[in-house]
Amino acid sequence: MKIKLINILAILLTASVAFSQSGSELIQGKVTFITSKNIYVKFDDTEHIRIGDSLQISKGATMTSCLSVTQKSSTSCVCVLLNDCELKKEDVVFFRYVPEVVEPISIAELIEESETVNQKENKSTQNQLLFKERIKGRVSAATYSSFSNDRGERHRVMYRFSLNAAHINNSKISFESYLNYRENFLPPTESNVGKQTKFFRVYNLAVRYDVDSTLSLLVGRKINNKASSLGAIDGFQGEKLIGNNYVGIIAGFRPDIREYGFNPSLFQYGAYIGRKLNTKKIYAQTTVGLLEQRNKGAIDRRYLYFQHSSTFNRNINLFGSLELDTYSTYHEGFKKGLRMTNLYVSARYKFSRKLNVNVSYDSRKRVVFYETFKTEIERLLEDDEARQGLRFRLNVKPIKYVNVGAAYSKRFQNSQQNKSDNINAFASLSKIPSIGGRLSVNYNMNTSAYVKSKVISIRHSRSLIKSKLNANFYFRMANYHYLQSEIDTKLTYYGTSLSYRITRKLLFSILGEMAMRPTGETYRVNAKIVQRFDKKTK
Repeated sequence: MKIKLINILAILLTASVAFSQSGSELIQGKVTFITSKNIYVKFDDTEHIRIGDSLQISKGATMTSCLSVTQKSSTSCVCVLLNDCELKKEDVVFFRYVPEVVEPISIAELIEESETVNQKENKSTQNQLLFKERIKGRVSAATYSSFSNDRGERHRVMYRFSLNAAHINNSKISFESYLNYRENFLPPTESNVGKQTKFFRVYNLAVRYDVDSTLSLLVGRKINNKASSLGAIDGFQGEKLIGNNYVGIIAGFRPDIREYGFNPSLFQYGAYIGRKLNTKKIYAQTTVGLLEQRNKGAIDRRYLYFQHSSTFNRNINLFGSLELDTYSTYHEGFKKGLRMTNLYVSARYKFSRKLNVNVSYDSRKRVVFYETFKTEIERLLEDDEARQGLRFRLNVKPIKYVNVGAAYSKRFQNSQQNKSDNINAFASLSKIPSIGGRLSVNYNMNTSAYVKSKVISIRHSRSLIKSKLNANFYFRMANYHYLQSEIDTKLTYYGTSLSYRITRKLLFSILGEMAMRPTGETYRVNAKIVQRFDKKTK
């Protein structure tokens, strides 16, 4: 509103001058950007402006030439200063020209023109904010080595690269990727024949084009955050926002189930709808969709999926996902109809800054792909039990610098196979009096169908050189009791790690560990270097 009033006043001050110039007409523009060499001016239309023309500003009742046009587009001009003029962003400038048909200009028309320009510039500003460049990435290289008298030497290298380039050069195009390469070096005593030692994985590689703020198109490999249980999708994804609702389509391929590479035989397609709500107290997003997956043209799997996430008053967080298979070619001894293959629900409640609770439950069945596992369908359906899990976690901060908590998880199924009970307790002191640093203690006990384990660990971490060098020292003791053979195995670990921040975004870390086993000792050395980068448009 303030900008509009300034524009109207400028028009009123120059109206008499404009009308005194018989046969001439004014085009209004506005300064949008200033550099050390050039000044950029936005017009509703630059059809009548030529390179070399002068633009004027109003000084009282006179018009003064202040800019010379050096370049232009359909709506903007690049100019240089004349006559030592002083301009700032949002200043109003004018271009005078003689039209073929001279018509009188009313103040009302000039005001309407000014409002139109303001509306278009506001829209342009919103688009510039919407399509603002932000490039973030990370590249790392790591080595993992272990040395043992009875097990030999083992080495592994791993390289990771991730990049998220949003709105490259403030455009509508974005790019993202996450790549991983791993290579194992086996000891000379082991034969490398028939063993894969090199692994290259593309977890994410996609280009997105935002047509506008409501429509996006994506091509490549990408996990859809609104339906994360679908996994990675190779192909095309499109999504359209309609108010608080959205619709999307998927057409592409599943990654190969063994190599995770591209497999043109595993075509899949589907669609989803959803709704989101975002207020001061509630954020919620719900998606429902249908996906069909094929193998060499034949139906492999068809299922409905559901996903919901929400936050209430920043205290309650809910998440749930569900998959219902709707397709089956095998009915003998197997119930027809919907088959629930995946259910996961979790809830977190923050009672206060000192107390929060997490609860989750999952129930999973084997996913049956009727073409991929054609020769094993009967066996898979006979073992159609749900593997279920229940987890509970409590975190308490009784006093300053002290955190304690406990967690319990249970896995079970009707046949009693794969059952396990896990109890975990932990405590930490984030600031040790006099000494400084952080101390944490963790105890874990697990009981399964074949082994019972108890593990206790103590860790101390501290800064050796502020903002440069950090260190961790830990001790861990584990006892494994194998129920079938009544054999006990005790392990003791001593380890330390150092991380040095070479620059603000370049980090080097190294870890050394000694494990004492009944049959001997094992030494482990890991090293990693990580380079991060972050570029954003100011």
